[in-house]
Amino acid sequence: MSEILESCAAVSASCDVFSAVRDPECNLAIWERETSSSFANLLSDGLDDVRFEASLSHLRDRLEQALSDAGYVNQIERDELIADIVILAGHYCSVLSLSDLEVRLEVVTTNSCRKWHADYVKARLITTYVGSGTQWLNSADSDRVKNAAEPVRINSMSAGDVGIFKGKLATTNAAIHRSPPIAGTGEKRLLLVLNPTEGN
Repeated sequence: MSEILESCAAVSASCDVFSAVRDPECNLAIWERETSSSFANLLSDGLDDVRFEASLSHLRDRLEQALSDAGYVNQIERDELIADIVILAGHYCSVLSLSDLEVRLEVVTTNSCRKWHADYVKARLITTYVGSGTQWLNSADSDRVKNAAEPVRINSMSAGDVGIFKGKLATTNAAIHRSPPIAGTGEKRLLLVLNPTEGN
């Protein structure tokens, strides 16, 4: 069962929570999940970022080629990662009624997207496989940020948690979030982002 928070966010230990984003009052759905896989061994030096568009039906083949080209060499962990991305893409496309999507897989070591913001998309799926998760704000703190004030409470997703964040193209009350500030800490994050393709 999902818990609806004051932030207009739905949070649950079940992937069924994703259907909450169909509710006009909900701007964020988070699946708090426990994963048995550890992807830290994938983070070797020299990995390239992965970014491409694909149909859901061809996603697995595209991922296999893209991750190989980007330097992901640990076969078992790479296969587990591909399988998980395909599952998440299935949930994402089902909720948004998409047949195509954009995939981004990045190793983050800086304070990229460190400012509080809402995305200029209908909805975006975000999960962090390794490292600190995305931070997000409830409604009251979102209003504080919009008025150039500092938030009182910062919520953080854990590694493995999956969020679908409504953006500015779907609502006037888009989910406010940011990447956790990690510059100078030596931390590496393995971040997956799924977006609608242009025009969707």
